[in-house]
Amino acid sequence: MEDLKNTIKKLLEIGGFNDFSIDADAGNKRVSVFIHDVDVNKFLPKLIFDFEHLVKLISKKTNTPDNSGDPQTTAGTVAGKEGVFILDINNYRRERERLIGELAKAAARKVLLNREQVELPAMNGYERRLVHLELASRPDIKTESIGEGATRRVVIKLL
Repeated sequence: MEDLKNTIKKLLEIGGFNDFSIDADAGNKRVSVFIHDVDVNKFLPKLIFDFEHLVKLISKKTNTPDNSGDPQTTAGTVAGKEGVFILDINNYRRERERLIGELAKAAARKVLLNREQVELPAMNGYERRLVHLELASRPDIKTESIGEGATRRVVIKLL
């Protein structure tokens, strides 16, 4: 865990960030980074995307053989010696998860109201999974993923 925190710290310093904190929760496999520099939120999505890839690249070079090239790493995750961790910068990921849950619920209401299926916008695999999980307990609708690659999306249908 300390190696992963040090890697993140070095990358932030190289990126010119001076005012930040890193909170690692090994039990929940979550690393939260809070960048306190002014105006960071303007370019946060791009920063997160680039930062995740840099950490993955460095982690693969320093990983032990048991988790290098781990197929379980997905968008928003980084691999450390202790396994795969969720990376959240300035609670962006947590807020995104909340918004996707709200989008799923609103789409389900629309399906019931209009009696027509609803296609959500293209999402990555993790975000599609959030939609499926959010609506899985609903007996009146079903969800399925359609499309290929970057255009893959969730369709919500009435049962």
